[in-house]
Amino acid sequence: MPEGALFFVPRWRSGLPVGVPRRLQPWLAERGSLTARIRAHCREFAVRRLWEGWGRPYPDEAIALKVPRWERVRVREVALLADGVPVVFARSLTAWQGVRYPWRLLQRIGNRPLGAVLFADPTVRRGTVQAVRLDARDPRYHRASALWREVPPGLWARRSLFWRAGVPLLVSEVFLPPIDLLITPT
Repeated sequence: MPEGALFFVPRWRSGLPVGVPRRLQPWLAERGSLTARIRAHCREFAVRRLWEGWGRPYPDEAIALKVPRWERVRVREVALLADGVPVVFARSLTAWQGVRYPWRLLQRIGNRPLGAVLFADPTVRRGTVQAVRLDARDPRYHRASALWREVPPGLWARRSLFWRAGVPLLVSEVFLPPIDLLITPT
């Protein structure tokens, strides 16, 4: 990872940033479940847990969660697979008090999709969807790039805060090039 990458803070924007390819716009702007959207475009959907445990938030994540950069948070990183191909890298975080309640499900969700849980719970509220193009200065770009052999110099990503009982859960999703295989002409 390039020197200084841990201090790079991407400029997340509400809505669609300038330059988002037309084919990706519906994916980035989706307010519903990304899991459901991917499932609708493939025969077999799966979640592969990549890493789960206690870690430190990246600078922009600490700002979004309103926690100190040095505070340990619960992190879950997964790949969303469509017909066996990774199409999205997702990272979810909550502060330690969220793991006790109301986000304790993060400790036992395993390879089940988080989206299915979030959108089935009427007490969960979703914040604004933000988007950005991540590049090699961002650690999420590197985590996502490890899932696919040929990655462009930038990957589009989105994130949202989900709220339950006043406690936030930050979910970021980075779209990999094979997402194009799921896009059907409209």
